[in-house]
Amino acid sequence: MDRLWAPWRIDYVKAPKEAGCIFCDKSKADDDRESLILYRGESVFVMMNLYPYNNGHLMISPYDHKSDPLAVSAEGKAEIMNLVDRSTEVLRGALNPQGFNFGANIGEAGGAGIADHLHYHLVPRWRGDTNFMPVLGHTKTVVEGLKETYDILKPEFDKIDA
Repeated sequence: MDRLWAPWRIDYVKAPKEAGCIFCDKSKADDDRESLILYRGESVFVMMNLYPYNNGHLMISPYDHKSDPLAVSAEGKAEIMNLVDRSTEVLRGALNPQGFNFGANIGEAGGAGIADHLHYHLVPRWRGDTNFMPVLGHTKTVVEGLKETYDILKPEFDKIDA
């Protein structure tokens, strides 16, 4: 059985949280590159994870500050899944991953680092992308900087509505 272990993320999960909601705050900001927002839909947006499991780790979230997926409208759910599909296409074309992890951590007990605002993760994966570094060196290797990856992905996301 394969497992996705990310022991280095516990420091982030246990760290004191900044005031406010990162999803609400970032979605209202003017500078999408600084906020790592790649796409703004009608009721949902796509942003890069500031603390990624892997290069190209995306989060898809409704603008509405809701924690329960059952509270999202049918239209919102359809937009989320459409953006998961479009994001998968963009990542395949731009980063050539060999697989993906997709899902959500619902509630604090479910592992959500930000439990108050629903968000889904889409993580590109490559054979061999996990190695001894996190276990022995307590270091996760991400092969490219966030802004560099943003600059590669953003033009592809801009084509979604074109």
